[in-house]
Amino acid sequence: MSPPLTKPATTSLIFFPSKPPPPLCTFLLLTALCFIGFFYTIHHSQNPKTTLQQTATLFLSYSSNSTISSYLHSLTLHPHLAGTKPSLDTVNYVFSHFKNLKLETHKKEYQVLLSYPIKSSLSAHFSNGSVVDFNMNEFVDLAESGKIVSPYHAYSPSGTVYAKVVFVNYGREVDYNALGALGVNVSGCVVLVRKGEGLSRGGVVKIAESKGALAVLLYAEEGRVSGGVERGTVMRGVGDPLSPGWAGVEGGERLRLEDSEVLERFPKIPSLPLSFGNADVILGSLGGRTVPPEWRDSGGRSRVLRVGPGPAKGEKKLVTIHNVFAVIRGSEEPDRYVILGNHRDAWTYGAVDPNSGTAALLDIARRYARLMQKGWNPRRTIILGSWDAEEFGMVVSHIYYSVSDSTIFFLHRTGWKASIDAMAIQLSMEVITLERGRQILLSSPYKMDGPFSNLMYLTLWSIADPPIQVCTWISVLISQRSTEWVEQNLVNLGAKAVAYLNVDCAVQGPGFFASATPQLDNLLIEVTKKVKDPEAEGATVYEKWAARNQVNAIQRLGGVDSDFAPFLQHAGVPSIDIYYGRDFPVYHTAFDSYGWMKKYADPLFHRHVAVAGIWGLLALHLADESILPFDYISYAEQLQGHISVLGKLLDRNVSLHPLVTSIQELASAAKEVEYEVKQLREQERRGDFIDLKLRALNDRLMLAERGFLDVEGLQGRQWFKHLIYGPPSSYESKLDFFPGIANALSQSTTKSQQNRQAAVQHEIWRVGRAIGRAASALKGNLT
Repeated sequence: MSPPLTKPATTSLIFFPSKPPPPLCTFLLLTALCFIGFFYTIHHSQNPKTTLQQTATLFLSYSSNSTISSYLHSLTLHPHLAGTKPSLDTVNYVFSHFKNLKLETHKKEYQVLLSYPIKSSLSAHFSNGSVVDFNMNEFVDLAESGKIVSPYHAYSPSGTVYAKVVFVNYGREVDYNALGALGVNVSGCVVLVRKGEGLSRGGVVKIAESKGALAVLLYAEEGRVSGGVERGTVMRGVGDPLSPGWAGVEGGERLRLEDSEVLERFPKIPSLPLSFGNADVILGSLGGRTVPPEWRDSGGRSRVLRVGPGPAKGEKKLVTIHNVFAVIRGSEEPDRYVILGNHRDAWTYGAVDPNSGTAALLDIARRYARLMQKGWNPRRTIILGSWDAEEFGMVVSHIYYSVSDSTIFFLHRTGWKASIDAMAIQLSMEVITLERGRQILLSSPYKMDGPFSNLMYLTLWSIADPPIQVCTWISVLISQRSTEWVEQNLVNLGAKAVAYLNVDCAVQGPGFFASATPQLDNLLIEVTKKVKDPEAEGATVYEKWAARNQVNAIQRLGGVDSDFAPFLQHAGVPSIDIYYGRDFPVYHTAFDSYGWMKKYADPLFHRHVAVAGIWGLLALHLADESILPFDYISYAEQLQGHISVLGKLLDRNVSLHPLVTSIQELASAAKEVEYEVKQLREQERRGDFIDLKLRALNDRLMLAERGFLDVEGLQGRQWFKHLIYGPPSSYESKLDFFPGIANALSQSTTKSQQNRQAAVQHEIWRVGRAIGRAASALKGNLT
């Protein structure tokens, strides 16, 4: 706990006895007072910006692309999925790095249940007698390819499914409507889906489930390597489902896997990722109806002409995962935290996702340590966080289904023939022969249990109908560690966190991109003016960024695709996310290696240096500036832009008045703060004692973002508390802000006009009240 700030004593408080002091004592006392006055004057008249400028210059001068390259090489020597031995090696590597720099270093451990796939296979037989046994793993020419986890979807349930195959484009509602217009019903089928159009894996599966599909095959095509398979999660929501809203620490409260609150987080139908190469073969074999005209270009490189319709095992383990922290205590405000964070675990080697960010974080730590050797200490505390198990997100149980011996024997003995329009697929522990347009021989015995037992009858009576699919699936259980840490430290973060600076995939390719809460826009712009651009000699990052007309297109943080989500959307901490490159073709595949990074994304590691420079400078400004560099005028202007967009989507009888008045209130408070800042700057230059005034102003600047939180959260998703930026429930939402209003707009289509308007109006009032709370916090006065 920091000592209270008090005004230093003055000479008027010194009293002498009636007898005058000896001349020597008087001389010594006067000398001491002169020294005190001198240092006081130096301390309070020193220009903070000059000192910060010198620190920033030194920080940038310590950059080293070869050093960052060596960090990334060490981190990506082995695949390091969370909970595995190689993952623990990265924990120790990061911990030792921080420790060797003589930084205050901590580890936080969590006990979580993880599950991993054992094996899967894919076979197809064609009418000409040819057989294709697909390799479900990538063709990676690496010595350790056998240690890479097989492609799978985290949190997908296990199951065996016999069904027809239908291509459903991106798997959106509009795509299913297009199929319905053609008379194609996907109920009881397996759907083949191309990933894209902003729809998450979990969203794809959820919609397919609602349409009656039995399973989902998902492939990523655009810009991807043909043999790469994109791993990922299909879990709904954020954080550990066994400890929703609180941290899943050892010995703490946990829900049961069978609890309804847990089960609703997981899909009820299985899903599996495919490579583009495998999906292309399937698509090229489909029969049935011709694709809708609006889908003609949706296949990209693939040969989509018709839509159709034309066991794997896992194991569960209780493992320990680790967050690693380095802490640089603030010299004046140690109870105010500027947090830099990056997750460390990877689906495979993780050179881009996430260890390009990890390497940058390690380099920032190295540079900060050198600054400390020069005598620097931040005004506020800086925390560098390395998160574990981010890729998985949540938890799901393991279920296993298969087909009975007698059923297989019956089919095999009868030698039933089938005319199959579309390719039939089988994904399983063992290869079962499935043929297209010829006799079907199912040769491997399986046992059928559980809720899928009715599929035995489907198999017997529908085997002559095209197509046939057999699938078995795995499931997983894990937790997102930044979420757990935020939940565990929610009160302290709410009271003391200045900002969270996130980097996930630091370097994916060319071009700088950024997302932020609006009060940090100007800081982000100013920092990029100080960092050399890695792609244009003699230019700054800002100049290249502006030349691409991207400066005015700073994105907002409404998604849940990285660790900023719990900080902003649950705790209300102002946040930034930065990266180079919009996308990369080896995302979540075994090709995401150091070799790929060095050959394609950043051969000289200059982009890594730029990210580390921007990231580290952002933290320096937030930690060292006497007045937090937050601009709420910018925030009010952004909100005004949001309601301009929203107004075009509303019915005439829905009023925006609650938003208009509350934004005006926020803008007024922001202008008052701007004037207050100017006054305090002037007093600071004069050397006045204003520490308490600075503290009070900074608290208001820091806490205003918390005003946008609502204790009830978003309807049906109470964990998300932020009413300005958060994920809408529908991927088809036309808004990437005001998630509660977006949800009301998308969910009210089946209601009467009066009820629809009432639901939207209620959410508008909620957002208006939240903006009013932020304005009140910024003013600092009780209403």
